[in-house]
Amino acid sequence: MKATELLALLRDFYRDKLTMRQRHVAVAKHVPDYDFNNTYQYIIAREDVQLNWLSDAITELGGTIEDLPEPTIEGSGKSKDLQSQLIEQDKTAAQSFVDTWRARIEPMPNARHRSLLRVILGETLEHKRFFEQALAGRTDLLGRRADGAGTAGAVLPVRGIER
Repeated sequence: MKATELLALLRDFYRDKLTMRQRHVAVAKHVPDYDFNNTYQYIIAREDVQLNWLSDAITELGGTIEDLPEPTIEGSGKSKDLQSQLIEQDKTAAQSFVDTWRARIEPMPNARHRSLLRVILGETLEHKRFFEQALAGRTDLLGRRADGAGTAGAVLPVRGIER
């Protein structure tokens, strides 16, 4: 694989991962369940790290990265039905991303970049597992609370409420 081919592959991977991250940001605005919304925030933070890794790899090869806007999510407010539908779509998209990229990554001769992309695929499968657990109604996605600790179970309608 030539350097130009490697750069093109990394840029394509970056674009697909950024598309996924931007969707997760948009979806989180429609997820009212506290535990599921926190899980989206965790996933977005991990994707930010992954995109930084990819950006470094691309710029080291002399490439540039693109920016993509956040998509518009159809549906209004934060309903449980919409939440389930969006989580189901993200679960399917995570598996599709892995299926699409796994075959393209394995023949890469550059072990460093191949390993990087494998880590990102592994974390994407972890995110898919979170989505599956959310759809099953699990609330301990990021860990269990101490006995008696809890939340109201919902995300505030606006951020930054001052008292």
